[in-house]
Formats: sequence, structure tokens, C-alpha cells
Amino acid sequence: MSPAPVVGRVLALGLTCLPLPALAHAGSAPSVDLTGHPLGLIAVAVFVIAYLLVVLEERLHLRKSKPVMLGAAVIWGLIAWYGANTPGMPADFAANAFRHIFLEFAELFFFLIVAMTFVAAMTERNVFESLRATLVSRGFGYRQLFWITGVISFFLSAVLDNLTTALIMSAVIMAVGAGNLRFITLGFINLVVAANAGGAWSAFGDITTLMVWQAHRVEFFEFFSLFIPSVVNWLVPALILHFALPPGSPPPGRDDAEVKYGGWFICGLFAVTIALTVAGKQFLHMPPVFGMMAGLALLKLQGFFIQRRDARTGARDGGRYNVFELIAQAEWDTLLFFYGVLLCVGGLATMGFLQLMSTGLYGQLGPTGANVALGTLSAIVDNIPIMYAVLQMNPAMDHGQWLLITLTAGVGGSLLSVGSAAGVALMGVSRGRYTFMSHLKWTWAIALGYIASIFTHLWINARHFS
Repeated sequence: MSPAPVVGRVLALGLTCLPLPALAHAGSAPSVDLTGHPLGLIAVAVFVIAYLLVVLEERLHLRKSKPVMLGAAVIWGLIAWYGANTPGMPADFAANAFRHIFLEFAELFFFLIVAMTFVAAMTERNVFESLRATLVSRGFGYRQLFWITGVISFFLSAVLDNLTTALIMSAVIMAVGAGNLRFITLGFINLVVAANAGGAWSAFGDITTLMVWQAHRVEFFEFFSLFIPSVVNWLVPALILHFALPPGSPPPGRDDAEVKYGGWFICGLFAVTIALTVAGKQFLHMPPVFGMMAGLALLKLQGFFIQRRDARTGARDGGRYNVFELIAQAEWDTLLFFYGVLLCVGGLATMGFLQLMSTGLYGQLGPTGANVALGTLSAIVDNIPIMYAVLQMNPAMDHGQWLLITLTAGVGGSLLSVGSAAGVALMGVSRGRYTFMSHLKWTWAIALGYIASIFTHLWINARHFS
């Protein structure tokens, strides 16, 4: 989640309060119309306040998970109070609605835990450090490094999240570009766009694509239809930035980082885990978390052999390598933020506000206009609540439109540096070399790629539109 202008957040949230006629019930979760009830207005106010506190996270030093989790508790408390004090309402109305939302998050949560643990294991085994060392020592020119890091980021983010990918490749940019401000700035912009675009064409590439996959709106192999539009989204601004890069080559560097014992095997286990996850869903009709559970078991078994080998050779103190320690390194504040914000949005959906938003957005702009607008909005508002809101609204859309919102929500955050976790993280590690304004200077080029990717999708995937 990223900080963004307060006004943009409030305007986005204001869409849920448009005085429009409610649609029929969307999805299978229980719901009630509280859009004109004082409790509903209080719930919206609670959500706005919680989100404002998230925006001010860096200034207040208040972790973003705390306000949204408290906000979720208040919102669902209001729903439960209404259900308990309204004649004719089922006594377990709020409980059933809450369980429906919680189950959706639980699958997402355990999936992410396993994925983050694999990333932490590969990091601990020096897999990514070895990649950085190899690129630093090869003596590539600035333009070569620009394209190499962009291509790697595009494909790496299809299996890792965009944040991890951007951080890994930013280490290369910083290591070889020290003293060259222009290369670092343009290289970081390229990383953000490539990482976001790469995550849009894979079910594993972004939390939004994972949510769409788990909701059965798009199947695993159907995401590959977005590969060419995603390439276009990255390639257009990359070609423009190429001509602004400095000529020449950075001074050669040396680095001899080596992958620790078992590191490459863990990479293989991650590939096996992805295969198990896809096969389990496609052939056994099991949720994706089933395959990830099997993968975590394999990773723990590999950890057992690493422990034995380290104890035997004296490479480390016996028993210190522990998968549970790797799990502890997961970004728990981010995971709990997802928990809070999804329950907040789910509560507003239960109160009927997302049905109003569906009417106001999809009813007036049409599916294409609404999906493009929501993708653009993700440059200001995090794409996770946007995608979850769309899934809760469940507007009547054909397959091509579900692919379109998957694309736009995935790549729209590249328009601003604060529009994605990758951009926010790189602003932090760049030490002032990559800023909001330096990214904004090239937003026009990124926007050209955004528009071109949409038209590319409408053209090459026309068969998916009814």
C-alpha cells in the first residue's frame, strides 16, 4: 500500500455514496440496503478516517494495518448491531456475511504466506544476491543494463510480487550507477513499469490477478492473453526513456557472491509448487492454496536437509536454519492491512454501497470506460481494494472486460510513483535519486504505454468480447 494525496482518496471513496438506485444483489454474500441509513453513513465515515490514517502512515509512524483493522471491526460491529436490533432479520445475518468475506481472505492469506516464505528462503540462500553480483561484474553499458534489468523485472514479477522484483533489481541499478543520477532515475522508472506490467499477465504476478483467479473470473492459462498488452505497456515508455539515457558504461565492478547450499534446489521447488498449484486447480478443482500447502511442506523438508548438512560441515550452528524463521520475515503489517481493508470493503458491500458504485460507474460509463477509469484511479488508490470492490460489485461483463480490468488495475499504478508498492519502495531506497516529481516528468510516456496496452488488448483479444 502506498501513500497518496488525501483529496484523491476522499474523492474515490465518495463514489460509494452516490445517490443512485441500488442494483440487485451481487455475488453470494448476504447483504442489506443501508445506503440511506445513519449506520451506513457512519460506516463510510469510519472507512474514510481509517484510510486517511493509512495515507499519513509515514508522518504519524502508525502502521497501516492498525487503522483499517480497527475500522473493519467497527463497520462489522455496526452491521451486527443492525441485524440484532431489526425485526425480521436472521440472527446470524452478520455472522454469515462476515464468514463469507473472511474465507476469501483466508485463502489469499495462506497463499501469500507460502509465496513470501519461498522468497525469503531464496534471499537467505543468496540467490538474488548472486544475480546482482553477476550483472555488476559483466561490464555492461548503461543502455544495456537498462534493458537487461527491465526484461528481468518483467519476467521475474510474473512469479514474484512487483515489490520484491523491484527491490532486487534496484540493487543492481544502485550498484552500477552510483554517481550517475540520470541513469538511476530512468532505471528506477523502468523497473516500476516493467514490474507492474509483468505481474499483470500471470496469476502469480500480483495480488489482484490472484484474486481474479481465485474468484474464477479468469482461469490460469487465460491470463497469458494479456502477455502482449503487458509487453506493450512496458515497451512503449521504455523505448522513449532509452533515448534519454546517458551514453557510455559505468566503471567495472567485482562481486563474488555465491549461492549457498540448497539455493538452486529451492528455486526448483518453487517451480514445482507453482506446477502443483496450477494442476490442483485445473484438474482437481482445488483452490490454489492447496498446491501452495504442498509446496511449503517440500520447502520444510529441504530445510531439514540443509540443517543436517550445516551441522555436519560446521557451515552454521546446527539447527539454526528454520523455515519458521523465514515465515517470520514475511511482511506481516502488509498482510494484516490486506485483512483489514478487504473486510472494510466487504462490510461496505454488505451494506449495499458497492451496488451503488456499480450502477454509477458501470451503468453510466459502460464496462470499457469504467475499467479504464478504475485502472487510472489505481495510480492514486491502491489496486487491491479497487479489484476487490469490482469482484464484490460483480458487474455484468464478458470475459474480455474481466481481462481488461485485470490489465488496467495491474498496470495503472505505474502512472505515478505512489501508485504501486514498487514505486514507493524505490523512492525509499533511492536516497532522493528517484522521487515523485522525477517520475511525474515521464508520466506522459507511461500514459502512452497504458493507452497503447488497452487498445492492443481490445484488438488482439477481440474474440473474448461478446
